[in-house]
Amino acid sequence: MSDTTRDINRVTTAIIKVSLRLIIYALSVLVLYEGMTAGFRFGHEIFGAKAVSEPPGIVKTVVVEEGQTGSQVGDMLEKEGLIRNRHAFAVQAMFYDYEIYPGAYVLNSSMTPKEILEELSVKPEDGEGVPGT
Repeated sequence: MSDTTRDINRVTTAIIKVSLRLIIYALSVLVLYEGMTAGFRFGHEIFGAKAVSEPPGIVKTVVVEEGQTGSQVGDMLEKEGLIRNRHAFAVQAMFYDYEIYPGAYVLNSSMTPKEILEELSVKPEDGEGVPGT
């Protein structure tokens, strides 16, 4: 192999190494940025969550079964259109130390997740809020 070929190979190898490092750095910055953005949004959902809709909202009756976890209740509420993020709801329930009681509740889509948690943490009277009783 000639000296010129060796020099070209060395330069090419150096360019490839530098390019790979730059790609790795760029990907690291992108992942870090996306992670921080997602973390901020999730934190905002926990501490500054807004209602799904403006007043008067939509009234819905939901039934919390005995033994349901905050995550399961959050999943149900998200499917009913009463909250936006079931994971943030479950974290709020743990963070604010709310105990969710079983029973039927009349909730509104203009309520914030924290207001819904406050409502679910009050034991319903026997038959209260249950349609047809």
